[in-house]
Amino acid sequence: MDEPVEIGRRVQRLRGERGLTQRQLAEPSYTPAYVSTLESGKVRPSENALRFLAGRLDVSYEELATGRPPRLATELRLALTDAQRALATGSAAEAAPRYRELLAEAERLELVDERVEALLGLGDCALEAGELAEAAARFEAAESLWADEPLPRRARAIRGRAVAHLLAGELRYACYLLESTIDALNAGGLGDPEALVLLYAAVIGPYIDMGAHARAAHAAESALALAPEVGDPALVAGMHRQVARTFLAQGRIADADASLAKAQEAYRRLRWGTDLAHCHWMRGYVQAQHGELDAAERELRIAREMLRARRAVLFTAQVEVELADVLRRLGRPGEAAALVTDLLESGAGATAPGAVHAGGAHRLLGLIAQERGDVEAAEEHYVRALALLERSGAGGDLADVCRLLGDLLRREGRVEAALDAYRTGLGHRAAAPGTTTLGPAPAAPPFGPAVSAYTTPLPAPR
Repeated sequence: MDEPVEIGRRVQRLRGERGLTQRQLAEPSYTPAYVSTLESGKVRPSENALRFLAGRLDVSYEELATGRPPRLATELRLALTDAQRALATGSAAEAAPRYRELLAEAERLELVDERVEALLGLGDCALEAGELAEAAARFEAAESLWADEPLPRRARAIRGRAVAHLLAGELRYACYLLESTIDALNAGGLGDPEALVLLYAAVIGPYIDMGAHARAAHAAESALALAPEVGDPALVAGMHRQVARTFLAQGRIADADASLAKAQEAYRRLRWGTDLAHCHWMRGYVQAQHGELDAAERELRIAREMLRARRAVLFTAQVEVELADVLRRLGRPGEAAALVTDLLESGAGATAPGAVHAGGAHRLLGLIAQERGDVEAAEEHYVRALALLERSGAGGDLADVCRLLGDLLRREGRVEAALDAYRTGLGHRAAAPGTTTLGPAPAAPPFGPAVSAYTTPLPAPR
């Protein structure tokens, strides 16, 4: 609501344009003296008074309170759904410039919810482009604007921030953000299904990388059980967008807003593809651990195709490493080696955000080389994997590579070098299988190479 002086001038102008006296405007609920005081800016009108006067002046409450015609806000919301469509069905490069324009317009009109939607969109665009520091900043700004909103509404911003830290190699902090939010939602009776699907799906990645396989499996099954059934979200969203345009052209602002809300919900569900792909990936991982390799290959290929369709490069790389490991175990080492070699040559994982994926790829190439008797190549790949994993904080994976390298060196008679590898592995194997290593709430890390030590196990999974 504007300041009383501005509202008073607006009421006086609109009353004059309609040829009404103060008495005609005031009756039957208020007095001419009250209208006079209001028009002079000496009193802040209540919401009830403004709604009454807006009805008498034939304008909306929003226009009388803020000076903004309601059509402007609705047109901005319509433009936001267009940007959502571009991101959900196209590319971040196409959507980002539109989101930036809409953010500037929402700031000019002082529309908080629309600012948040634009910031969330820009955060998603930055994630897909690998601009992790920018993504985190956008999500933090959105969360700050909605600081007083219920937790389910803030879940998208929290999830985005956590994913940015995860991809930057800050596994411990990402896991803390997601777990604490899930706990708060469940403990407070705020178990909104959409919010929980987003959070459960997002926490699978850090769980896997930190060796918390039991928790990852539980999160995947929880997400899949909660995910609502939608036939064709793109079709539903497009229909509601067109209906909203029709209503807007007819001046039916409230009806247009209702259709836009449905379109936005459909586009959010359309973007669940990335999250649900994580769940298929987790199922494949669990099946692989139980020796169900054919079923694991099917699940991982589903996850890979879903992620490739979303152009989620970093996540696709992680699934491809898992798939390659399954192919090796199925007796197809050539396919496995080709898959991870392509991944490494493409550049995915060459920097900090992909260190876990690249480390896994070199571990797998080391195993393949060892199985064909090429000890020198195996050692080279294991050493490269260690260098990458030390930067990521993935203690379980690092300990496993140390064991593989130690066994290789011991068989070659290089006992002292093998002992060094084993000692390094023991120093990183602080958590038992099926647990995470979070401990107390960590401080928010800066973006950059991850340097962390994970030493305190969490209690058993809830």
